[in-house]
Amino acid sequence: MLMAILLFVVAGLAEIGGGYLVWLWLRESRPLWYGLTGAVILIAYGIIPTLQKFPSFGRVYAAYGGVFVVLAVLWGWLVDKKTPDVYDWIGAAICIVGVSVILWAPRS
Repeated sequence: MLMAILLFVVAGLAEIGGGYLVWLWLRESRPLWYGLTGAVILIAYGIIPTLQKFPSFGRVYAAYGGVFVVLAVLWGWLVDKKTPDVYDWIGAAICIVGVSVILWAPRS
């Protein structure tokens, strides 16, 4: 379970970090290498979830979506310096509950 969580976090940081570099390049006129580095990181993001041991592509990506939401809230707080409000935290908590149900609910 720890490896699954680690892979979700690494994938999320790759997606958010790569997207952020592309954002900086296109929206804030940073040098081209920001965009190229972001693109390479986004390619890595596409590979990382395939390392999960869960057999279902759909479940892995559905669960990853919830982790992504939480990481995006944290990124906004720590990198963009936008303090999340109570509704951001409630939404993030709901996402984590959803991730837990998707991945670890007892199935026959």
